[in-house]
Amino acid sequence: ERSAGHATGAYAFPVTDIESTAVYTNNLPCGAMRGFGVNQTAFALESCIDDLCEQGGFDRWQFRYDNALDDGDMTATGQIIEAGAGAKATLLAVKDEFYKAKYAGLACGIKNTGVGNGMPDSSQASITIVSADKVIIDHGWTEMGQGVHTVALQTLCNETGLDPNIVEVRVDTASGQESGMTTASRATSLVGNAVIDACKLLKEDLQSHTLADLVGKVYYGEWVVDWTTKPGAMVEKVYTHYSYSYATQLVTLDDEGHIEKITAAHDAGKIFNPTLFEGQLEGSIHMGLGYAISEKLVLEEGQPKSTRLRDCGILRAWEMPEMEIIGVEVPDPYGPYGAKGVGEIGLVPTAGAVANALYQFDKVRRYSLPMQVKKKSWREKTKSNGKAG
Repeated sequence: ERSAGHATGAYAFPVTDIESTAVYTNNLPCGAMRGFGVNQTAFALESCIDDLCEQGGFDRWQFRYDNALDDGDMTATGQIIEAGAGAKATLLAVKDEFYKAKYAGLACGIKNTGVGNGMPDSSQASITIVSADKVIIDHGWTEMGQGVHTVALQTLCNETGLDPNIVEVRVDTASGQESGMTTASRATSLVGNAVIDACKLLKEDLQSHTLADLVGKVYYGEWVVDWTTKPGAMVEKVYTHYSYSYATQLVTLDDEGHIEKITAAHDAGKIFNPTLFEGQLEGSIHMGLGYAISEKLVLEEGQPKSTRLRDCGILRAWEMPEMEIIGVEVPDPYGPYGAKGVGEIGLVPTAGAVANALYQFDKVRRYSLPMQVKKKSWREKTKSNGKAG
């Protein structure tokens, strides 16, 4: 579903006919990768758009802007985007730099928030008043560096005005707070709304009581999305997912064909924490660039040729180009304070933007990944800029 449902990308297509086929192979067992089928369709679609623009004599930026999803437009699954369409805002954020660049590749992306497709999305949270100087907030999400603890903390403090220094964020099986999978770019929306729900009674109590008066009390919150649409269901309104995030990435090359810079404009609805937002996307772009130009697991007769991590083609730090992250905020109607998930969309446009930039340089279309490109180390870059290596 992810590939088929996102096959038209961040664009409004008046007519679509999409068929998706699952194929069984005898390759190694695998799990979900960040982007979950959308990276592949975005690479194909964005490459086709540039090819179409060249054949039709269309401006690559303007063509994307004119056809980008807007509020009221329909996705490939028949869902009407009621509000929060941010694709055009991300395109505007990179417009000036696109037209200044000599060799520039452009690509847009869309990515769902939440599992959707008729499957329930839910999250629970609880707030325990331990003492006048200690409050514990429990949730069920896995903190793996993406900042879900920070989202829970900031939401609680924003709702109640409590000092963050007295709050402990905790994940404990014994507390019984369910959240489901830490996947599908869903943590910020779900935990944020669950904490907001838990804060409702706490805020009422704080109007006439101190924390000392409330010691021992526990406040529970939950947010449930059980109204998305199962594939094939005959309904009046389709809600494949309750939320989508949007992005545009711009890849520029130098005069030698090296990737010089990646500019990433991402619509997060509401950016809770700018540092975590930038870190999340910088890490995503690193993965997306590796997926585009270097990462490959070579198999021979169904077995990996090498099982060493160093042979997988993961980019080293010195191989990364300059990155500029631009935050765009087009509020989502369901996310906490308008927030959308950004955990996966950072990879979605990258490969297409790289392929389109390379074509502007050498007029060669790339149809498979990883693409072979020239890599310039950080030392070489600084030397070429007249700095010490």
